[in-house]
Amino acid sequence: MQLRFKRKHPRMIASAAAGAAAAASGLFAGSAFADEAPPPAVTALHCGHLIDTANGKTLGETIIVVEGGKVKSVESGSQSPAGAKIIDLTTQTCMPGLIDAHTHLTGETSRTGYVDRFHWNIADYAVRSTVYARRTLLAGFTTVRNLGDQANESVALRNAINAGIIPGPRIYTAGRAMGTTGGHADPTNGYRSDLAGDPGTADGIINSADDAAKAVRLHYKAGDDVIKIMPSGGVLDESTSGDNAQMTLEEIKAVVATAHDYGFAVAAHAHGAEAIRRAVIGGVDSIEHGTFMDAEDMKLMVEHGTWYVPTIIAGDFVMRQAKVPGYYPPLVAAKAAAIGPLIQATAGRAYKAHVKIAFGTDAAVYPHGQNAHEFELMVAAGMPPMFTIQAATISAAQLLRHDKELGTVAAGKTADVVAVPGNPIDDISLMKRVSFVMKDGVVYKLNSVPVDTST
Repeated sequence: MQLRFKRKHPRMIASAAAGAAAAASGLFAGSAFADEAPPPAVTALHCGHLIDTANGKTLGETIIVVEGGKVKSVESGSQSPAGAKIIDLTTQTCMPGLIDAHTHLTGETSRTGYVDRFHWNIADYAVRSTVYARRTLLAGFTTVRNLGDQANESVALRNAINAGIIPGPRIYTAGRAMGTTGGHADPTNGYRSDLAGDPGTADGIINSADDAAKAVRLHYKAGDDVIKIMPSGGVLDESTSGDNAQMTLEEIKAVVATAHDYGFAVAAHAHGAEAIRRAVIGGVDSIEHGTFMDAEDMKLMVEHGTWYVPTIIAGDFVMRQAKVPGYYPPLVAAKAAAIGPLIQATAGRAYKAHVKIAFGTDAAVYPHGQNAHEFELMVAAGMPPMFTIQAATISAAQLLRHDKELGTVAAGKTADVVAVPGNPIDDISLMKRVSFVMKDGVVYKLNSVPVDTST
């Protein structure tokens, strides 16, 4: 009976294993959350400056009053409510919790990564994901969109974080990415024939409009939050092309129509210009990477209101690692060397073309916790510092369809607040030095030191 259950329901087993592994991880677990003394009814954050992401302005001295995990009020000046717990951030610049709209929290780049997948169980990835999640939160990213895992293990990670078992960012996950046979989403690319098999819809592999609709419904059944498709080739899989078109327009339209019926937004990994064109015409909500995006693609994206998530840091990292002998398989290294250096220039052109841009990094392609380097690369591409911070707050919240709760510091919104020691508009590198992190009204980092939330 047990063998039949494992065969029929691998995602349920993976989620259960991941949840059990996360619960057993005492190093970062907040297992005593339920027994903690209640926090003060009201907390007042005394900020030296506050970035108003809605209006693109830096405000002066500001008091943010937090109660019950929500922002109660935002007032200029330094007068705190009587009886409130005061947190002194007067030498720091506060802003909304940061959002990374493209992460993979259940994996991380490694020289041995292509071999590890033959030795590690899903539970191994799940346990490590608890470390990556904490690292991401302490870097100031209180919300992420997770765009691909192996067996829906990111759902278990999301649930464990939501239950207060482990610290980490708020996760909106796509579970497994969807693509076509042999395409960038095919998990068996590069395998010998007796191991490769023929992955199907349960594995996220589609080859028709009917397959596409079924695969989306399987994501709904699995409890995912967003849909991720792979209409073009990619860099890190062991297939030949990094940019060829790999999904038909009909398949993309079937994904989008079904996804929108079920309330999902659709993110499209796409490097090649033709794949981008099909994805935009097909109605996707965002283009990820967009390396070979041309002027016609950009025009279409503006017309359709399609978001762009550049992930410049991923291109920069793989370009540099491709020069390290043996870090990637030869086929992957060649694609990384060719595609990686191009993303930054594309992002700069997209900004000038008025394409809507949201912050995302492809975390896992580079080590988790280094997400904020993306700000520096966006500025180097020609984007103003304020624009990049808005991209990681209000714009990303709009992309995620959660701008009513996230993306700005305002009364009634979720109390996600981070701070840096100085003015990031003058020095964007300060975004890599987040000194204060609050998520849902709970402080996880204060004066650049992690706070133990387990006692």
